[in-house]
Amino acid sequence: MPEPLNHDITGVILVGGKSRRMGRDKTFLEVAGKPLFERILEVFRESFDRIVLVGDREERFAAYGLPVLPDIYPGSSLGGLYTGLFHAATEYVFVSSCDLPFPNVDILRHLCSLKDGFDAVVPSTKYGYEPLFALYAKSCLGPIRELLDSGDFCAYAWYPRVRVRYVPYEELAHLDRDGRAFLNVNTPDEFAGIGGEL
Repeated sequence: MPEPLNHDITGVILVGGKSRRMGRDKTFLEVAGKPLFERILEVFRESFDRIVLVGDREERFAAYGLPVLPDIYPGSSLGGLYTGLFHAATEYVFVSSCDLPFPNVDILRHLCSLKDGFDAVVPSTKYGYEPLFALYAKSCLGPIRELLDSGDFCAYAWYPRVRVRYVPYEELAHLDRDGRAFLNVNTPDEFAGIGGEL
């Protein structure tokens, strides 16, 4: 029996990236016959009853029937996170970039289950934090806004100012059966390496 949808968390998918290293829009590149964006959306629809998209690209996503919010602070994923949090009708959002080839619903739900007592729940791997597959509370808005206003767009430089539950990969490994949950592809060669269709 499927788990109930989260009513107190809004799913936020960031769709405003420029895909510069790929040389074309990654959002609708296909893996196993399904666009990257739809792979994320499928996991979100299994998990949240509220989903919004953030980015100045409403015409590209009109067919999905979801709100598309223009960036309050254009040009960065941190600005996209701020926009999603600012507009959310819930206290928490779960944010994802739109280009994860193998988003993992079990990891998403585990991260969401850890929110009590924290402003953010962020997975980490041997490569560092994964700020774009993570959970955030509205209490993060102030620190994020101050960072953006200072001209700093680092997705995690504001973490020391809030209560973060860092989730080491060891805590998630048993849920990531094929070891690909946090795989990110940015170049044509990387995309071809996972069987992607350019």
